Amino acid sequence: MNKKMFKKLGALCLMSASAFSVTAAERPNILWILVDDMGYGDVGFNGSTDIRTPNLDTLAQQGMTFDAAYNVHPFCGPSRAGLMTGRYPHMFGSQFNLPTSDISGGLGIDSNETFISKTLQNSGYYTGVVGKWHLGETAEFHPHQRGFDEFYGFLNGGHSYFPEKFKPQYEKQREQGLNLAIFPYLKPLEHNGKEVDEKEYITDGLSREAVNFIEKAADKKDQPFFLYLAYNAPHSPMEAKQEDMDQFPDIQDEKRKIYAGMVYAIDRGVKRIVESLKATDQFDNTLIVFWSDNGGRPPLGASNHPLRGRKGSALEGGTRTPMLFHWPEKIKGGQHFKHPVSTLDFYPTFAGLAGAEVPKDKKLDGVDIWPSLKSNTTPRKGKMLYVMRHRYGFSEVSARRDNWKAVNIEGKRWELYDIEKDIGETTDLSAKYPNVLREMVAEMEIWSWQHTQPEWFHIHAEGVQWREKSMPRFHETFTLKNQ
Repeated sequence: MNKKMFKKLGALCLMSASAFSVTAAERPNILWILVDDMGYGDVGFNGSTDIRTPNLDTLAQQGMTFDAAYNVHPFCGPSRAGLMTGRYPHMFGSQFNLPTSDISGGLGIDSNETFISKTLQNSGYYTGVVGKWHLGETAEFHPHQRGFDEFYGFLNGGHSYFPEKFKPQYEKQREQGLNLAIFPYLKPLEHNGKEVDEKEYITDGLSREAVNFIEKAADKKDQPFFLYLAYNAPHSPMEAKQEDMDQFPDIQDEKRKIYAGMVYAIDRGVKRIVESLKATDQFDNTLIVFWSDNGGRPPLGASNHPLRGRKGSALEGGTRTPMLFHWPEKIKGGQHFKHPVSTLDFYPTFAGLAGAEVPKDKKLDGVDIWPSLKSNTTPRKGKMLYVMRHRYGFSEVSARRDNWKAVNIEGKRWELYDIEKDIGETTDLSAKYPNVLREMVAEMEIWSWQHTQPEWFHIHAEGVQWREKSMPRFHETFTLKNQ
């Protein structure tokens, strides 16, 4: 038996005793796979019956799935801001998506906020981001300034998928001298600050570049990697390859079929990436995390079943998404974690696994969930998880504490649910448990006192409306009108 085989056999024999324990010499590679606008019910491991995701399902079966994984906001930009900083975006003025102008008005996430990527980079990780950034487009907010060694993708909030379609449109607008007015979804992708001529369907191109990064990382023998793979699929525009849509002959609804094809392309990409990790002997010590930035959009083909609500909503369908962890060396397969977790928890959890030193002045709103995963216990007993989205003239807010979920419906009334028993938010218990609701609303109001005013608005009209309505009007938000 050669030395390598003996080492692997020994690791298998010790699996049950060493599962979940991590030493400095075992720092994992960390691969974050984030998808955009995927519904809770749109992967096989979460119960999808019409969309097949065999490769993601395999990772789920071999790892741990999360029944109650939440984002901090039901929109792309604030969700990503929370992910990277480990803080609620409301605390530093990132409650809205960045402006839609060509370079987001020169704005971006506060440079004083240390991203998880920077913390990992400082601890010796080789770091890369592939795909959608959406956290600032000017030089000071570029991925290279936020802790990433490599960047391939686009800086704005989305992109068209077929180069043969978006390239001619881009060139036409340039010829017309529009330049700054060019729709960002049409612009060339970049690699480390230089424009590239992407020739593949965008999802396939991003999968390819993820593989390229993994192969580069394999040459850095003493340096673990952190790769943030941010697919823009299945976000609009709704564009799928015909051969991917052909995988779903039983889906008759055209929007659902296109959406299914876009999800299938992600799943195909995951297969390529897993094969690359195995080929470079990095698979066993790579922690793969998969989730969506917020809920899906049913009008565009997504399904959040069995949840109520959709992208943009403080209901479950707005921020509760599919999630899995896969790490052969440390996570036993077939596990389901039922307790609520947040993407805020990624920062402290993975900094801990990496043995990375978090800056002493760094504020974090999440918790290290690794001990809870080991013991299968809740990481935040009695503590709240919040969601807030501002609308025209009112704020939509919700919070979860243990089995309870309190939510403000359209700024008009409060409802209370036992969310462990009633995942679909069908039976309002506010009249039966008024004290529970009152306590939760009071705690939410205290949380809101820590918020700052928005640093920007997605579109100019939102800023005008904010001032017209004297927002955020929290004195109305946290009034129990139905009590």
